Amino acid sequence: YFTLHTSRKQWYQRRVRGHIVYSKTYTTPRRPFEKERLDNELKLIGEFGLRNKREVWRVKYTLAKIRKAARELLTLEDKDPRRLFEGNAILRRLVRIGVLDESRMKLDYVLGLKTEDFLERRLQTQVFKLGLAKSIHHARVLIRQKHIRVRKQVVNIPSFIVRLDAQKHIDIAINSAYGSGREGRVKRKRMKAGAGGAGDNDEDED
Repeated sequence: YFTLHTSRKQWYQRRVRGHIVYSKTYTTPRRPFEKERLDNELKLIGEFGLRNKREVWRVKYTLAKIRKAARELLTLEDKDPRRLFEGNAILRRLVRIGVLDESRMKLDYVLGLKTEDFLERRLQTQVFKLGLAKSIHHARVLIRQKHIRVRKQVVNIPSFIVRLDAQKHIDIAINSAYGSGREGRVKRKRMKAGAGGAGDNDEDED
């Protein structure tokens, strides 16, 4: 009783002080110096232009939760209402974000998903594959500097998961210097300097 009472009291104090306890978004590896895993993570960071290993761990944690839910549902009978309802919800969500193909809408295929399947659906990867950026790293810069929009909404989060129906609506932002917006600060400065230099040359000729 005392422990329960204390934890409730601490929870209330946290809420009053304005502290919110957030759920975990990633877990660190149990074996920090496993060579095979370290090499694999480094390869993923280079291939998908990730900032650090925490981004890899975050995707792995998401995948682990989905696979755990699928494993749990597979232990139930085929006609079980919970398996039918929750299983279909998981499958529909994975198909919607383009991780799972419509022809493979079974819980068994969820267990075969890889980290790369989720990393492929990141906005950063999609921008590079659509040819809007020169490299995977350039794609990240464009997104962070608000040059990319999905439909009418400017998105500046490289890890944004792109749905299948939104994939064809990725484009340069309307107000971007790469689009129909005005030139960037540096280009305007150079143009101004160029115009000034041209004026000086005309005066010299006179």
